[in-house]
Amino acid sequence: MIVVTGATGGLGGATVEHLLKRMPADQIGASVRDVAKARHLTDRGVRVRQGSYEDPAALRDSFAGAEQVLLVSGNDPAADMVGLHRNAIEAAVEAGARRIVYTSQQGAVAGNPYQPSDIHIHTEAILAESGVAWTALRNGAYGPLDQVLGPWQRTGEIAQPQDGPVPYTDRADTAEATAAVLAGDRSFDGPITLTAPTAVTFDDLSQIASDLTGRTIKRTVVDDERWVADQITVGVPEPAARLMLTWYQAARAGYFADADPLLTELLGREPRTATDRLAAHLAA
Repeated sequence: MIVVTGATGGLGGATVEHLLKRMPADQIGASVRDVAKARHLTDRGVRVRQGSYEDPAALRDSFAGAEQVLLVSGNDPAADMVGLHRNAIEAAVEAGARRIVYTSQQGAVAGNPYQPSDIHIHTEAILAESGVAWTALRNGAYGPLDQVLGPWQRTGEIAQPQDGPVPYTDRADTAEATAAVLAGDRSFDGPITLTAPTAVTFDDLSQIASDLTGRTIKRTVVDDERWVADQITVGVPEPAARLMLTWYQAARAGYFADADPLLTELLGREPRTATDRLAAHLAA
């Protein structure tokens, strides 16, 4: 059995959908905070049990019988995510899982200024010491591009801090590849990187947006502190703005620059590009 945590969330839920295309539903488990929200999975034969990273006993129950567990990383900046991930890893080991697959982040290496990198680095270290086989999916950035680029459709301008090349990756492709890792015949040990095949900058994206809209979309580099102040003005809490700023700083330092062909191999097709994603956003 493969048990997926966060199975009612975006990535976890999409991964379960792809697993259902690859294997019988009774070989799939879902560990969720609220079982009522997973009725659509129960109705299709998926084993659904309540579990949260704050409750090790419930996790052990939700992981029972699992050969593999997919741990979808938490993202609460106010929580002790490393400690919570440790709870989940220990529960999976105690439940007898033979492999733990963890959703990490591209560029999860020492020195990366993007603050969540430290969480992934420490979690991968716990996995390495767990005594069971493990895989860390160092996923490329798959957040909505319109959020990354700001209100460019309204302003005709991508006004963000200095950036660097990033292989922006579609979450749907990441989920499909995650299911392929879990249910496929190929074994992956340690960290692997899943990204779109091409890294692009905001300069590139401004040209792509111009071509798609027939308008001139300008790229303007905003000073870091001015950008933080602007974010606060529009209602973003300062800690959240400064957290996002570390992502831009990491991008400009090259921590996200390397694209990897593995995602393409796992999908058996070309992943969606930044152009595809912007075009879909404009058509929505």
